[in-house]
Formats: sequence, structure tokens, C-alpha cells
Amino acid sequence: MPGLLRGIARTAVVAGTATTVSNRVSRRQAGRWAEQNPAPPQQAPAPVAAPAPAPAAPVDDMSSKIAQLKELGELKEQGILTEDEFAAQKSRILGS
Repeated sequence: MPGLLRGIARTAVVAGTATTVSNRVSRRQAGRWAEQNPAPPQQAPAPVAAPAPAPAAPVDDMSSKIAQLKELGELKEQGILTEDEFAAQKSRILGS
């Protein structure tokens, strides 16, 4: 039984090492290809209007504020909002 476990452990180590080396080679090769063939410039997304202001209902509800901030964060990550637009909308939501 110890010989069987030793064989299984050796196989696991060899397989893990092979996977690590393969991944490293793939990343290195992908980097070389990216250097040789730079990606074509992407068109800037069309400007989108800032999100509509919150309804007249009370905005003091913390979960509503959190949801609005999450939406703003997603818009900023997508590149729809600039840093300044994000900051302005965030201050409006937080009321500061």
C-alpha cells in the first residue's frame, strides 16, 4: 500500500509541474504574439448621459443609496462615466 500512495503522489507532482510549466509557456507565447501583432485601436464608446436623478421619494434609505453607488461604480468601470462625473454623482447621492 505505501508503494501505491508513493506512486500516486509522484504522479500528482509530475502532473502539477507539467501544468504549471505549460501555463507559463502559454502566457509567455501570448505575450510575444501580442508584441508582434498589436491590437487595433478601439473606438471610444459613444458618450452616454449621466444616470437620471433619483426620484422624489426619500433617498435616506441606505440600501437605495448603496444600490445607486453600485450602479455608478459599474458605469465607471465600463468607461461610461469619467472620474469627475463619478465623483459628482457620488456626492449627490451621499448628500455631501
